Amino acid sequence: MQEISKGANVSLTALSEDAGAVVVSLGWTSATGEGDADVSVLLLDENGKIRSENDFYFYNHPAAADGSVQLLGKTPTSNGDEDRISVDLTAVPEDVARIVVAASQYGGARFGDLDDLRMTVSDRTGEPLVGYSIEDAGVETAFIFGELYRRGEEWKFRAVGQGYETGLAGLATDFGIDVLEDSESAATAPEAVTAAVTAPPEEGGASVAPAEATATATATADPTAPEATAATEAAVASATVPAQTRGRAPRTTKKKVTLPKVAKKSLAENDTWRTARLFPVPSLKSDKEREVRATSVLLSVMAEVPELGRRLTAGFGAPAGRMQTFTEVPLPHGDTPKRPDGVIRVERAGKLWTALVETKTHGNPLKDEQVQQYMDIAARRGYEAVITLSNDVALDGSPVVDVKIDGRRKHKVSLWHLSWAEVAHQAQMLIRHEGVGNAAHAWLLQELLEYLQHENSGCHGFQNMGPAWVPVRKGIEDETISPDDERAVDVVESWERLIRQVCLRLGGELGQKALPVQRTRRDSDPRARRTAAAAGLCTDGKLSAELRIDGTSSVIAVTADLRTGKVRASVDIPAPEGSYPLATTKRLLRALAEAPADLHVQTLVEGENGPRGTLERLRPEPGDLLPKDGAAPTGFRLSLIKGMGNTRGNTESGFIRGVDAAVDRFYHGVVAHLGAFEARGGRR
Repeated sequence: MQEISKGANVSLTALSEDAGAVVVSLGWTSATGEGDADVSVLLLDENGKIRSENDFYFYNHPAAADGSVQLLGKTPTSNGDEDRISVDLTAVPEDVARIVVAASQYGGARFGDLDDLRMTVSDRTGEPLVGYSIEDAGVETAFIFGELYRRGEEWKFRAVGQGYETGLAGLATDFGIDVLEDSESAATAPEAVTAAVTAPPEEGGASVAPAEATATATATADPTAPEATAATEAAVASATVPAQTRGRAPRTTKKKVTLPKVAKKSLAENDTWRTARLFPVPSLKSDKEREVRATSVLLSVMAEVPELGRRLTAGFGAPAGRMQTFTEVPLPHGDTPKRPDGVIRVERAGKLWTALVETKTHGNPLKDEQVQQYMDIAARRGYEAVITLSNDVALDGSPVVDVKIDGRRKHKVSLWHLSWAEVAHQAQMLIRHEGVGNAAHAWLLQELLEYLQHENSGCHGFQNMGPAWVPVRKGIEDETISPDDERAVDVVESWERLIRQVCLRLGGELGQKALPVQRTRRDSDPRARRTAAAAGLCTDGKLSAELRIDGTSSVIAVTADLRTGKVRASVDIPAPEGSYPLATTKRLLRALAEAPADLHVQTLVEGENGPRGTLERLRPEPGDLLPKDGAAPTGFRLSLIKGMGNTRGNTESGFIRGVDAAVDRFYHGVVAHLGAFEARGGRR
């Protein structure tokens, strides 16, 4: 990978023969784990201005209709997370001269508070081509990281590194986007800016608010029923852009469909009747049957629901085009043909992108030798990728399978992994929160989700802590395990996979990004970090992690104590500045009126821990939380403790389900109720 400095440029064509589509990554770290930013992309003409409101891409408008730009969202890395953007340069309209990639912060946050600000451009195989690090960030609240621009028939990359103290509003204004100043936070809050963005004047001097900023229409009944279709069409017909336009009537926009959160009343005579499903599961008897059925179900829905197909393949370098999927395809390989579980083919502008798919269900592991054979076949046939799909969860810096890449081959094949938990997460995000093109697509996704969640499908996500789990746990209980025991590293890695899956499930349910928090620098070695965590596990018997959910200002800490058999979920919240201590404790307890009675509340005092007690005991006596010496509380620590199972995680009482249930109960029972209190106290 070539490193360049601020202001420098380089030809992408000169760096790779496969730069027709690229993946742009923006990354940063934070010592506190609290830093974050929102990515945006702007398509500009020769005059350096957007052509219309559709040239501005952000989290509420993540993809271009022609597939040229797709915001792929955040991906955890070993030392933080990255925002990734897929750009199909062959699909970019000819009158687009520049593609600007930027990020913005809000709520008083500054880019100088973040570390390791970095932009990387990779080709469609995932091979990094060029990188650029920003080292002079300070008080800026928005930053242009870099841009892709045309020079004749080639595309080039320029490292820009231009900051704005005026936030997203100041950046947007520079490129011809009018921002309505109807909010005090318009300069810094992405929500305020995107709600007020208008396009440059069209004929007659009018400005039109972006269609994507309007609310999503939600079906109010079964999406297959006539009344639901009628309701959806009525919503589409009546939904209009807010009256922020000047000089012309507001225009209508087509709405996306999501499923209602509450199911309609059943017509069954009793609860034992089972609803008819498109993809039946109970008859599956063997692992082979489950793998064949799961592959066919998923690939067929991906081909019929473009939103899901694009979302699951865009990060693997696939273009946005006509997708066809196949199962059990015989391919020549020596004397014995091989049959990958599936094949995905995407056609765009007469070009084909092809990936082989290898599937595993239940706890069955992927086989290195089998995947290696598919990599060889793909290389010989000119296919672009091999995708493995199993209940395992991929981690940065930790391969799921071990394969060798023949560097002598001119054609490169990329290897990608997808978890069944990730598939379920994306399906739920679409049908519950973001919406799809029509009611039939929403119904298909719902049927897919029902299938994946059925106990007999074998597609339940990460389920087993691995062969090292039992001996390590026994060694900790007996205090006989050595701090340098290699098996403890395997347990730490499994723990990271579990936390990643917890984030996927919770994020899909809430419609928010949920990501693990890493407090190490981006350039640190993942293996060294896991080795250090393993030594701590052997010493104190605890596995620890942190996660953050968009829309909350707090970091949720999760600790599994293998000696006591308890899982603790906790959060620290600051006390509002300038408030009276007793009034603060009363307001906190009122905010927690619906929280579990066994919630532990502890007062935090500068340099030490203060009084504590259960919510049940403190509700009638909030003054018991105040330090006896009159010291002012700096914050509060809220904790819920739950017992964990003793098995490997494939039963209801298992450790994995115990951790997942603990986080779920803590978020819904505690964190979800803290909004008003935190808003009063401000963001940390």
